[in-house]
Amino acid sequence: MKKTAVVLFNLGGPASEADIYPFLFSLFYDPAILSFPNPIRYVLAKVIANARLSKAKAIYAHLGGGSPLLQNTLAQATALEKELEENHRVFVVMRHAPPFASSVLKEVRAYEPDEVVLLPLYPQYSTTTTESAFKMWKKVTRGWSVPTRFISSYPTQAGFLKALQDLTHPLYERAQKHGSPQVLLTAHGLPEKTIKGGDPYQRQVEETSRKLAEILSLKDAILCYQSRVGPLTWIGPSLEEEIIKASRLKRPLVIVPLSFVSEHSETLVELDITLKDLAFREGCPAYERVPTVQTHPSFIQGLASLIVQSSVISKALHF
Repeated sequence: MKKTAVVLFNLGGPASEADIYPFLFSLFYDPAILSFPNPIRYVLAKVIANARLSKAKAIYAHLGGGSPLLQNTLAQATALEKELEENHRVFVVMRHAPPFASSVLKEVRAYEPDEVVLLPLYPQYSTTTTESAFKMWKKVTRGWSVPTRFISSYPTQAGFLKALQDLTHPLYERAQKHGSPQVLLTAHGLPEKTIKGGDPYQRQVEETSRKLAEILSLKDAILCYQSRVGPLTWIGPSLEEEIIKASRLKRPLVIVPLSFVSEHSETLVELDITLKDLAFREGCPAYERVPTVQTHPSFIQGLASLIVQSSVISKALHF
């Protein structure tokens, strides 16, 4: 029976306070994030990492000093392996924190697979996340000729949307006790110049947003973007600005993450603490944040079906 190695990709996060600086440096040293040539990129990455270190430490202090992202992803890998047939083994690679691709490759090769399937835990494709991860895998596997399949994105995959529907519905009903809810569908933002350069991320997030709003029969849901940093112009509207508008109208809020499938600092701190506090200060009567899909059975089944059915390499991956 053919053996398949499934490699799940995620961004990664610091496991402890000591890991925060290396994580930040790796993130900003990534040419997909900062496109400057070396040594300029190296110097800029060090400067930015140092500039953001204090704020990042304060954020991760809410989480005990580190991110739960790896534990979340390992749980997803375990659930996915149970969903797949016995001839599949699931591995986890992080882009900017351990376990890195170079070390995981040794485990994958020891498994002696007949094929490899690369599966990003980013439903929507971006050069800054999915493509960066695939490029790193391509780099560390140079000279290894095992057939490899790429699953580039799945913004409207049925299991993913079903999980979001199941998680959103009860919180929407609870919010209705306080008035007419304003649903804000949120995704991580990107600079406008990245999108104008051909990155398909915004278009795919909009596909997820339209389909979920249709499934939930939401007529005035608003797609927003969060986590803006730096001086560049970012795609909008801003989640923070929409929270303020709805809160001042005394509408209960339902916040639905569309681009995150695991809990980490941008959900557990930015959404659950920083923006929740802002909403209540501005008069919001109720604030409900929908959990990420994590190991929801429908999401895991959806990932399994992608692995079984995938056979075409996306043109976006010919970099």
